[in-house]
Amino acid sequence: MRYYYPVFKVLGGVLMLFGLTMAVPLGFSHFLHDGIEEGFALSMAITIAIGAGLFLHCRHLDRELQPHDGFLLATLVWTVLPVFGAIPLLLHIPGLSFTDAYFEAVSGLTTTGATVLTGLEKLPVSINIWRCFMVLIGGMGIIVLAVAILPLLGVGGSQVFKAETPGPMKDDKLTPRIAETARGLWTVYFAIATACLLGYRWAGMSWPDAFMHMCSTMGLGGLAGYDASFAAFDSLKVELVAIVFMLLSGVNFALYFRIWQRRSMRPLWRDLEARLFFALMAASVAVVTVFLVAHGVYPEWTTALRHAAFNVISVATTTGFATVDYAQWPIFAPILMLFLCGFATCAGSTGGGIKLSRSLLLMKQVQREFTRLLHPRAVRPVTLGGAVVEPQVLFSVQAFMLVYGAVLTAGTMALLLTGLDIISAFTAVVACINNTGPGLGQVGPANNYQGLTDLQTWICSIVMLLGRLELFAMLILFTPQFWRR
Repeated sequence: MRYYYPVFKVLGGVLMLFGLTMAVPLGFSHFLHDGIEEGFALSMAITIAIGAGLFLHCRHLDRELQPHDGFLLATLVWTVLPVFGAIPLLLHIPGLSFTDAYFEAVSGLTTTGATVLTGLEKLPVSINIWRCFMVLIGGMGIIVLAVAILPLLGVGGSQVFKAETPGPMKDDKLTPRIAETARGLWTVYFAIATACLLGYRWAGMSWPDAFMHMCSTMGLGGLAGYDASFAAFDSLKVELVAIVFMLLSGVNFALYFRIWQRRSMRPLWRDLEARLFFALMAASVAVVTVFLVAHGVYPEWTTALRHAAFNVISVATTTGFATVDYAQWPIFAPILMLFLCGFATCAGSTGGGIKLSRSLLLMKQVQREFTRLLHPRAVRPVTLGGAVVEPQVLFSVQAFMLVYGAVLTAGTMALLLTGLDIISAFTAVVACINNTGPGLGQVGPANNYQGLTDLQTWICSIVMLLGRLELFAMLILFTPQFWRR
C-alpha cells in the first residue's frame, strides 16, 4: 500500500482543491440569503480536512508517477469526489438517501445530467448552483484542473492527464509542458463560459439562473434549476444562446487554444472532426424538422425547426436539456437522437460518448479492409487530418468499441435482471454510458431516475463513471497485470 502513497498524496491535493470549489455555492448562499451557508461551510471544511490529512500522511514518500498510477488516480478521483460532492445535498435535501445523493453528484461531475430530484424550484438556489457547478468542474476535468494548479505531479502529470483526457489520440502537445497545456485549456474553457454567462443574462435570465445554466451548458451536463428544464423559460432567445454554446462545447477545446495561439480561425476550418460535427448537427436538425412536419407533430415549419434544433443538438451533444417531451414524438426521432449521442461530439470536448474521431477511424479502417480485399498487395495507411494514424491507435479504437458494446450489453442485462422494462433499461444505459442524462420510458425527458430502485441507481452510477473515464481507465484496475509492479 505504501507504494501507492504518492497517488494518495495527489488525491489529497485534489480533494483540497475540490473543497475550495465549494466556496462558489457558499458565496451564492451568502448573497442570496437562502440560509444554508453553514452547511456549505461544513462540507467545505470536511473535504479540505480529509484531503489535507491524506496529503500530509503520504507526503514523505515520493516518486515519479507511472502510467498505471494515472489510471488509479483518475479512477479514485472520479469515484471518491462524488462522496464529498454529495455532502451538501444530504445536509439540505430532506429524505435524500446516500445512494441518491451519490448518484446526483456522480451525474454532475461526469456531466451526465441525470437526476433523481423533483421540485427543483423549491430547493435553495445555492443547492441547484452546486449541482450545476459540479458539471462545470467535471466538464474539463478536475484532474486537468489539478495538473494546471497543483505543483504536485511533476513529470508524472502527463500520465494522469492522458488517463483523464477523452479521445483516442492523447499524445498531441499544445505546449512543451503539460501543466501549461492544462492551464491553457482551462483558460479557454472559462473564457467561453464567461461569454455563455453573459449571453444567458442578455437573453433574460437572472444572474443565478444564468450562472447555473452556463455551468450545465459548458459542461454539456444538462442539469437545470427547474423540473421542466428549458421549457420553464419558453424563450427563443434563451434557446438560441444554449444552442450556440452547446455547439461550441461539442468541439475539441484544443482547437480554441490553437486559434488563440495563432490568432486565426484556420485550425477550426481545417479540422476534419470539427467540420463533420457541424455538418452532422445541421443534417440531423434538418432531417428531424422535416420528419416532424411530415408527421403532423408541428404544423408550422418554424415551430418544428425550433424544437428540433434545440432538442436534437441537446441530446446529440450529450447535454440533455429539453424544451418538450420529445419521447412523445414518433419513435424515429428520439431513437435517432439517442443514436447521435453515442458518437456525435468531438474528442477533447466536454461531451461524452464514443467521439467522432473514433467513428472516423473505424470507417477509414473498414474502407482500407475493402481495398485490401480487392487489392491484397495495396498499401493504404489510415490517415486522419492528413496525418498517418499509428496501428496501435487503431487497435486501441477497436478494443474500445468491443468493450463499449460489452458494457452496454452487460448494463442493460443487469437492469433487466432487476425488473426494469427493456426500453427504460436499454436507453438508461445508453444515456449513462454516453453521459447524456435522459433516456426513454421510465427515464425519459418528462420523467427522471427517481423511480429506480437503489440497485438500479448504483448500476447507473457505475455506468456513468465508466463512460466518463472512457472505460479503460476504470476497467484496467480489475486486471491482474495492473497490480504487478
